[in-house]
Amino acid sequence: SFAGFEMPIQYPQGIIHEHKVVREKVGVFDVSHMGEFEVRGKDALAFVQHISINDASKLSMGKVQYSAMAYPEGGLVDDMLVYCMGDWYMLVVNGANIDKDWAWVTENAKGFDVELKDESDSFNLLAVQGPKSLATIQKMTETDLSPIEFYTFELGKVCGVDTIISRTGYTGELGFELYFRGDEATAEMIWNE
Repeated sequence: SFAGFEMPIQYPQGIIHEHKVVREKVGVFDVSHMGEFEVRGKDALAFVQHISINDASKLSMGKVQYSAMAYPEGGLVDDMLVYCMGDWYMLVVNGANIDKDWAWVTENAKGFDVELKDESDSFNLLAVQGPKSLATIQKMTETDLSPIEFYTFELGKVCGVDTIISRTGYTGELGFELYFRGDEATAEMIWNE
């Protein structure tokens, strides 16, 4: 059990096999347990600047930034990804910390003209990682993936489903993270494709 999800510790062929598959071919991780918070409104940028340690003003539409939220006296609330969606932002936080992070974000919104929305239960998130990740996903989308640089994203469709196609991940290999809304059947269809 992890953040309300059942997650395997390892698969029958073992961790080394899984590691090699991602390093040499392609692996798919269901990381739908991650949290997604929307920040909208007149003060969206000012608010993100207030709660994060990186300079979100350097972001433009389609850019992603690795950042964190810090307590005033030091120490981290959590690390996160900041997605610039144009005139609003999406914060992606760790699944085990969603409640704590949401409390921190909402508490610190006082005095800012922002609308916050916890969309964590609305998103599915699949990480497709490894040297063959681009070729694997390219078969399922009309969006040209080759120009998407590290820490950038495109809005497109994967298997006909509206998707944030993000060139992010933590494996050290070429990889993408696919954010899409839909029920379990939608996630299963894309996983199986």
